[in-house]
Amino acid sequence: MGIIVVSKINATISAIESEGIINIITFSTQKTTLKMISLELNEKVVVGQDVILITKATSVALAKDLVGELSYSNQIPCTIESIDQGKILTTLLLKSDFLLESIITTASLTRMKLQMGDKVTALIKSSDLSISEFLSC
Repeated sequence: MGIIVVSKINATISAIESEGIINIITFSTQKTTLKMISLELNEKVVVGQDVILITKATSVALAKDLVGELSYSNQIPCTIESIDQGKILTTLLLKSDFLLESIITTASLTRMKLQMGDKVTALIKSSDLSISEFLSC
């Protein structure tokens, strides 16, 4: 099983909310709003700045037929594009307005009866997103 360590997401900083040393940065992609929590802000973190966000594939949880409220700030509707099933771990490639990778247990894949083409919700905690690169404007 070929495992990609992180997913990369092109986004633009659309808002910054701060209280003391805690910051919540809001990002926009073509169709999705994402949030990241941070204790420190680089001077380049300004509204309008284009960035590349990263998240580990193991930090992307999945929900199928999600009903109700969750505390996850980042709930991303996706379609399963591919499934690479191993004996204990499975890697899924997810398509939203960007590509995202999730690594779950094969037992979860089986229990959830996930198949290519299924609609799922990718769940990423705001503390599991980070800025990897600032892009030139």
